[in-house]
Amino acid sequence: MTTATTNPVLRVAPAAPAEAAAYFRASLVFHADVSDVAAALAAGADPGFVVLDSRSTASWDQGHVPGAVHLPTALIPEQAGQLLDRSVPVVTYCWGPGCDGGTRAALALAELGFQVKEMLGGFEYWVREGFEYETWEGRERRAADPLTAPVGDEDCGC
Repeated sequence: MTTATTNPVLRVAPAAPAEAAAYFRASLVFHADVSDVAAALAAGADPGFVVLDSRSTASWDQGHVPGAVHLPTALIPEQAGQLLDRSVPVVTYCWGPGCDGGTRAALALAELGFQVKEMLGGFEYWVREGFEYETWEGRERRAADPLTAPVGDEDCGC
């Protein structure tokens, strides 16, 4: 018996390099990293996109990305046209990696003709990576979780 048949990682062979490149390029078309979104927003200039929080009002009140537009997924069909400009790409997010609300919001927006990406990690990773967030009481920031962000360095090397 060969290693490929007993090793669960290689039981299914990796894709050919050209197929892998196409897949990973396509993934980047659909997703944005929390750190990249934060860096673009912190640069001071117009980032060229709008951030959309697709969670409930109670969730929004617990904390949200500064400057984000609040539009719960269920309200996207009736309100997106009034709140968003179709010429500006939208980056959606929800709670975190265990929640597909950001995906559902991105789908709803795409079906309405918006260019859209989903922010990987959602609000959870925004907070865990130590980025400032807003609540109804003002702005807050938690220390970065060393399991999700480099300690003492803003560049993770990704």
